[in-house]
Amino acid sequence: MDGRYRALLDVSSAIAEQPTVKAVLHSLRGVLSSTCRIHGAHLYVLSGDGEGLHLLEFDREADAPALPSGTKIARIGAAARVLEEQTPVFLPDVAQEMLKHPALAPFASQSVGRSTYVFPVSTSQERYGILVVTKERGEEFVAEDVELLRSLASHVAVALECALARDSAEHYQRDLAKERDRLRLLLEINNHVVSQLEIKDVFRAASASIRSYFANEFTGVWLIDRETNQLQSVLLDFPTGKGLLDDVAPTDLTDDDFDKLRRREPGFWSAADIDRLPAAIADKLRAELIESVAVTPLVTGTGPLGLLAIGSRRSDAFGQQDLDLFCQIGAQISLAVDNAMAYGRLSASHAHLEEQRLYLESEISSEYSFEHIVGKSAALREVLNHVSIVAPTDSTVLLHGETGTGKELVARAIHNLSPRRDRTFVRLNCAAIPSGLVESELFGHEKGAFTGALMQKPGRFELADRGTLFLDEIGDIGLDLQPKLLRALQEHEFERLGSTKTIHVDVRLIAATHQDLPAMIRNNQFREDLFYRLNVFPIEIPPLRERREDIPLLIHYLVSRLARRMQKRIKSIPKRAMDTLVNADWPGNVRELENFIERCVILTPGDELQVPRTELKRSPLRTLATGATFEEAERQAIIDALKSASGKISGESGAAERLGLKRTTLQNKMRRLKITRADYSH
Repeated sequence: MDGRYRALLDVSSAIAEQPTVKAVLHSLRGVLSSTCRIHGAHLYVLSGDGEGLHLLEFDREADAPALPSGTKIARIGAAARVLEEQTPVFLPDVAQEMLKHPALAPFASQSVGRSTYVFPVSTSQERYGILVVTKERGEEFVAEDVELLRSLASHVAVALECALARDSAEHYQRDLAKERDRLRLLLEINNHVVSQLEIKDVFRAASASIRSYFANEFTGVWLIDRETNQLQSVLLDFPTGKGLLDDVAPTDLTDDDFDKLRRREPGFWSAADIDRLPAAIADKLRAELIESVAVTPLVTGTGPLGLLAIGSRRSDAFGQQDLDLFCQIGAQISLAVDNAMAYGRLSASHAHLEEQRLYLESEISSEYSFEHIVGKSAALREVLNHVSIVAPTDSTVLLHGETGTGKELVARAIHNLSPRRDRTFVRLNCAAIPSGLVESELFGHEKGAFTGALMQKPGRFELADRGTLFLDEIGDIGLDLQPKLLRALQEHEFERLGSTKTIHVDVRLIAATHQDLPAMIRNNQFREDLFYRLNVFPIEIPPLRERREDIPLLIHYLVSRLARRMQKRIKSIPKRAMDTLVNADWPGNVRELENFIERCVILTPGDELQVPRTELKRSPLRTLATGATFEEAERQAIIDALKSASGKISGESGAAERLGLKRTTLQNKMRRLKITRADYSH
């Protein structure tokens, strides 16, 4: 008896020293060998629903049945009795009991004739399962063995309770650590979202945090292009990739795709799911050895924005908990994308307004011929009547008239009387810009589109959106650019230089020219279809010589304005001087008149305007042969001006100043009229 108590104490000590239930069971046969020879000990633990048991741990002799761990049995027979009555049950031949359980039946033949006791494994708080102890053949259980093994079962229950508590604590610790990491990731993403306005900056920072948590290979953002309804890759972080996913073509979205995005349905893509994707995407994912992908929609209150995806080269790399967390990240990234897009729109609007401000400032600082249309002649009243008729419409207007007749002023009057008067009036002199840069000026360009394009620049069409675009000297636009201009006028759309994105605008066009466009059409210098598109409402601006009754009004207006600017007190204009001014030819029209009056004001020391009448007599434009065509007359006038200026084109007393033209305008005209140095050199 003392030996058995000593054995029980040894078992208790062994249990206390062993860290796990498995270690306890494996120490039993050695501890009990002096008093009780055990062939095998098997510990079955109740399942969560209490309806079955599974083999948790065992210790056996080499010839005992090799039951695999996890073997499941039903709660029937001896097992049910032990659990319900909480008393040991003796089985004289355990093979008969094993036949009742399908999982044990194949091993019954190896246990025939072995006696077995089944003990409850329970504490005062919980029933954990049963302990099955089998003896060697020919040996029997005596009362002392049963009592010892019953105590042993109680000790096993305590050890099991401790093990479960330890497992629970470790599991809780793991869950706590995982929750900490999850919250840390969400906090990091949130900090990225609130501290960055540029989506690329948000994504780069967030991608690093995502990769450290999920150990994924790539992270990508795909956004919806509202104009094309396509999903486009905008950002991709794939440090170990081959670059194959960088140029994935945009994907068309179906109505079903949009519904899934609106419903915020996340998902996993296994290798089989990847095979079912469009070939252009699936082939590249397979080439990058991607085996699993997790995706979550990017959605805000305004609707779907796109997709956020992470991919791994491990199969089944992501679980449901990962997907739940990924959805939360997607919600945060959605906010960042929405904020970034709003910031982008504000930046674009600010940039557009800044472009308009700079343009308008340059317009305000420019010198115009005069601020208001001055005159009361019948010819001018007819022009103004046409202006009042066409201004309320959005129709294209073609102004034709000699250089210096005030075509831009008429264009401004049309704009100011139109419903677009609160929007921008944008002008472009096509003859004053080198032909190679006209397209960039009209339609804008992207950064790097050509040498010297250091930044993105919007064109005049964009600046004039919902306003009016005035193209002066439209006849100087080259044939190669005319089809693009025609398309912009007809379709109200174009592409910047260096870009494939189509920009839509609402622009009213007013064009002006002093050239004979029908003659240019006959000479294959101007497209006929573009002419018809421009010639919707033509207005002929009369030259100054055809409205001489307006000259006195113009002179008084100009003298008053210029004298005020130069702080002079000019009170009168001599009648003889006025008659000379009225009867002059003024081939440069109002522009020439304004320049001449400015010179008169400069030369006037007192209160009576001094007019150098001899300069009018020396004007080379008065010597033009009668009966010459306008182009011949213009060519001869330029040659005479160059001769008078001794071949000097620009600067003081140069031909450009004499003709009242800009240097670049004069040079363009010389090229068009094929005037060479031989024509004007002495």
